[in-house]
Parts: sequence; structure tokens; C-alpha cells
Amino acid sequence: MDEFRLRLVFVFTDLILPLIVGYWLKRTNRISAAQCNWLIRFSIIVIFSILSVLSFWVLPLRPELILLPFFGGLAAVLPCAMAYVSGLHKRFTTVIDQGSYIITTMPSNMGTLGGLCSYILYGELGFAYAQIACVLQNILLFVGCFPLGEYYRSLDRNGEGTGHVQLDWRKVFINWNQLPMAAMVVGMVLYVADVPRPAVLGTIFNALIHISAWSALLPIGYMIDFSGLSQYYMKTLNLVPLKMIISPAILFFFLQFFFTDPVILGTMLILMAAPCAINALITVRLYDLNVNLSMAAFISTTAIYLILLYPLFYFFVSAGIISLK
Repeated sequence: MDEFRLRLVFVFTDLILPLIVGYWLKRTNRISAAQCNWLIRFSIIVIFSILSVLSFWVLPLRPELILLPFFGGLAAVLPCAMAYVSGLHKRFTTVIDQGSYIITTMPSNMGTLGGLCSYILYGELGFAYAQIACVLQNILLFVGCFPLGEYYRSLDRNGEGTGHVQLDWRKVFINWNQLPMAAMVVGMVLYVADVPRPAVLGTIFNALIHISAWSALLPIGYMIDFSGLSQYYMKTLNLVPLKMIISPAILFFFLQFFFTDPVILGTMLILMAAPCAINALITVRLYDLNVNLSMAAFISTTAIYLILLYPLFYFFVSAGIISLK
């Protein structure tokens, strides 16, 4: 099997198959909701933490690449800000739904789906750029999504508009879900201290990439409830132009002032147009918000990205119809 076909196999085995298995496990009652929640926390606290240490341990801190995480972070913040300022979340009547919508606008599936799509088109170089660009996206999960989840959950429990919402900010920012952030710092310290990473850890990292995809996506497949999604598909469809067309177009316009490398430009365009992320689903699941709303957005944006946007981009770049030079 050639390298290109092998990469396509990874898209199925690491992105699609875990969703199918997770959905089958729920339909056949093989695992419980409590076990699903345990797997989510295990993925965040254990797998993500190990990957954070290992990846940041060897992450090149070259000055010319410092803007990649900045634009990767903007790809999360910009659509969220536009949705909030324009009042799109106000179309939902409950605080739970509004919080779920705002959280869903923030993270993009850059690390898993975007990374693999970059790898398919540009090889290891594209995948490496994707990981660098995802640095702030990963951080935003812990300093953006999780605090928002805690805020909207507390807002709902205490009553909107009472003026007496009480948040325990220590629990918002200091909890086990934040462990991967500490792991990032550990990895950076090891890199700056010039501590060599043993070669065997590279092999472990490659294996953990596949394990992390399954531990993150299998619970998402478990959460799928088609009967509860239909009412939210149309209400969240505005995320397609907002998150996958308008926001990437704005960011790509400014990106061209800083980079001319076609691989960087192509990779960043793939990443900035990435669909809604599983991190939003993880957040709303952890904080008892509306999983069906976020799931509907996740499924619709992912389907459009995989079936339409990415294949078109891949075809035009591969055929030389468009050039990013």
C-alpha cells in the first residue's frame, strides 16, 4: 500500500471508525453513560497530558513559526466573538442552549481532523505545522471552553438575571481537567533545558496518537442520538459560513502578509476552515449542557468539511488549479 492510501486509511480508522464503534456500543448497551464519562476524563487527564509532555518536549521554538499558534487561536476566538456580538446565541431561549452554542463556536477540529487532512495533502511537514498551530487551540479548551461551561452551568443553576450568580473560580481554573496545561509547561521546560527525549518515547507518541483519537471519538459516537438532533441541525447550520468560510477568509487575508510558504499557507487554510471540534462536545458533556445541540453542529460541519470543502481544496491544489505561492 502506498503512502497516500495509507494516509486515507488513517482517516477511516482514526476518525470514522471510533464514532461507529461508540454508537454501536450505546445501541447494544455494551457500556454505560458513567463509563463513557470516565473515558472522556481518562482521555483528557491521562492521554492528553502524556501527549502534551512528549510533543512540547521536542517542539521547535523557532521565531518564524510563532505566529502559527496565534492564527490557530484566532480561528477559535474570531467565530465565537462574531457569534456573541451578533447575538446569534440569543436565538436559543435557555441559558443551557445559549452556552452550548457559544462553546460550540469556539474550538475547531484542527488537531485530529485538520492534522490528518494536512498530512494527507502535505505529508509530515503539514502535520508538524498543524501541531504547532494547535497550541493555543488546546490551551483554549482549558482556559476558554471549560470556564465557559462552568459559567453557563452556574448561571442556569443560580438563575439568569438574578445578579447573584456565584462562581468558584478556583474550581473553574484549578482542577484535574487542567492537568494537560501543566504537562505542556513540563514539556517546554524539558525542551529549553535541552534534555534529550529518548527515541522510544517517539514510538510511544505515535501509538498514543491513535489511542487518543479513539479515546476522544468513541465517547462522541456513544453520545450520538439522531432522534434528538433533528431539531438543532437547521438552528446550528449558520456555523458553516461563520466558522468555515467567513472567519477563515478574514484570517487567511492577514496570514498572507506574514507567510509566503505554500505549505504553511495551505496547511493553515485547511486548519482555519476545520469544522466544530469534539472539545466542544467534551465540554458540554462534562458540564451538563445541551449535548444534542453541539452534536448536531459537530456532525453537520464535519460532514460538509469531509464531503465538500476539503475534497475541493485537495483537488484544486493537487491539480495545480490554485496556487498558494
